[in-house]
Parts: sequence; C-alpha cells; structure tokens
Amino acid sequence: MKKTKWLTLLLVLSMVVSLVGCGSSDGGSAQGNQESSNGSSDDSSGFYVSDAWDDGIFRVGMECAYAPFNWTQSTSEVANGETAPLIYGSDSEYAYGYDVMFAQMIADELGMELEVHRVDWSSITLGLNSGDYDMIIGGMAYTDSRDEAVDFTDTYYIRDNVAIVRTDGAYASATTVSELAGASATTQIGTTWVNMLEQIPDVTIVTPAETTSQAVMNVANGVADVMVTDEPTAMSAVAAYPELTYLVLDESDTFQNVEGETNNCCIAVREGSSELIEVLNDAIAAIGWDESKMDEYMDLAVELQPLNE
Repeated sequence: MKKTKWLTLLLVLSMVVSLVGCGSSDGGSAQGNQESSNGSSDDSSGFYVSDAWDDGIFRVGMECAYAPFNWTQSTSEVANGETAPLIYGSDSEYAYGYDVMFAQMIADELGMELEVHRVDWSSITLGLNSGDYDMIIGGMAYTDSRDEAVDFTDTYYIRDNVAIVRTDGAYASATTVSELAGASATTQIGTTWVNMLEQIPDVTIVTPAETTSQAVMNVANGVADVMVTDEPTAMSAVAAYPELTYLVLDESDTFQNVEGETNNCCIAVREGSSELIEVLNDAIAAIGWDESKMDEYMDLAVELQPLNE
C-alpha cells in the first residue's frame, strides 16, 4: 500500500513539472516563449522581437538623409502614385527612397504596418540595440566589425565604388585611383568608404562629413576634390548638382574594399536574432528580390528623389 501511494505521488509530481515546463499554449505571446537576452526567442511562428512587432508594427531605422536610398520630404505624395510614410515622431515630414520601397514590400509580405524612424547614422546601431526599432534598412553594408554588434540578413542591394568630382576640376578625366594622386578626399563618417580614402596616392583627407549630403556639398563647394561613395549616391549627387560628375574607375585600378568589409546592403537586426533573420530572408525570397529588381527600384528612386534633399 505504501508503495502504491509513493508511485502515485511520483506520477502527480511528474505531471506538474511537465505542465510548468510547457508554459502557455497561446503561441504568440511573450509569456508563451522563452525570451533571450536580445529580445528574440523560439520559433518563427511566435518568437518575440518586441511589443511593437507583436502589435504588427514593422519598425525600421534609417537616416532619411541618404538619397537615393532614403530621404526626407515635406509631403506624402510621390510622383509614382505611392504614398510616403510619415516619419515616426514627426507631424509633417515623410520618408521615401529605395530603402523605404523595399521595407514597405517586406512589411506588406509579412502583413505588417511600416513605421520609419529617422536616426543619425553615427548612432543608428545604438538605437537598434536599445530597442528603439527592430531593424535597420538604411544602406548598411556587412562588415566583420559590425557583425560583432548586429546580425545581417541576405543582401538587398549590391553596390559599386565610384568617385564624385567637379566637372571643371583637375580630376574630372581620371580613370584610375592612381590618377587621383594628390587629391583631397572625403566621404561620410562611419561608412566603408572611410577606409578607402588612403588608397589615393598622396591623399589629403578632409574630415568625413556627418551626412552624405554634406560630403557631396564639400566637393561641390571645393572643400574636397573627391568623394568616395557608391554609384547610386553619385547618380543622386549629379542629378542635384550639375557641376558634379562621377568616375567609374578602371577595374584594374579602382577602390577596393578592405579585408572583412563589403559594399552589399543587408538588413541589420539585434545580435542573436536568428529567428527574425529567417523570417526576413524568407520574405526577401518571397517577393522575388534579385539583381534585376534591385536595379529597377534603384533607377526609380533616383528618378523620384527631391533635388538637393
């Protein structure tokens, strides 16, 4: 009899432990998932990213000052008939550009509402890791050093390096990096192009600017001879400033990415968010995002950008 009671007690205790271990069965709540230290948890059907994500808000951080990837405009109207989203925390400023178009398609694919947060580039990773937004879609390229602070999805844009110069400047006809020798050069702070400036022989480095538009103006105003950047940014600059042109240098002597860096733009998420990356990569694949679409939408962004934004 005592043995029977003891076995019964063991069975009851086993059932209690099992129920506690299973937790809630509601599937989508934070309480029903074991949340990790960075805010992600178990599976793609109900993992926890943030309260906003659970509410269906697709929160994205970007500069809104990096045309044609992203920019700020004063109206929601876009020439292609689309509507630019209101920038979070603003009453009358809207965001648009390649990154916004891409983010909107991913949000639509996931059945979520896009929310764009405007952030200075120098603090954009800090804002992500502080939970102000859940991803960066802002022309951020993969680098080994960035990968120590954030995780990256598959590529959503492939970039080439070019040099912006004045049409009447001494370097307007340069075809190689070597022919830029002796130039003063600049770019935007915190970008992969900062490490390329020293590839110009006898270069004088002009302090990198806080924004891309400031770096472009430094060339337009003669503060620097050259700005090293990507081709879409150069296309945007030339459209806004007729006194500028850009150089696609010969492949045998052009700007090279330093070891551990690429030009390819990816979505950045908080470190360890493997489930979120899987969801985003699946969405990128579902909308058929390939190099043809990259080119199509970047050409459209260059066409639609407000001049001198």
